[in-house]
Amino acid sequence: MLISKIELELEMLERHLLILKYVIREEPIGIMKLAETTGLPKHKVRYSLRVLEHEGLIGPSMHGAVTTEKTKQFVQTLDGRIDGLEKKVEEIKKVSGDI
Repeated sequence: MLISKIELELEMLERHLLILKYVIREEPIGIMKLAETTGLPKHKVRYSLRVLEHEGLIGPSMHGAVTTEKTKQFVQTLDGRIDGLEKKVEEIKKVSGDI
């Protein structure tokens, strides 16, 4: 149970990043096209779009989702933030190895 929540969050993060990747590549892009392209159900695509919009990384247009001014900065810092997560996981592994 301790790890289950983190696993679910990581799965959602992966999905949100996948949706963002396709918005960046093919903007403007709608829910139907995103669902078709990613193989994800429409309700999950819709949820990811809402989260990305709430974070200011995408915005709506008449023809579908588009990137915002924040998107480029987010993408530029993404690898560094993921590296930080990897370091934290390594620290957790060391602690769990001592149990």
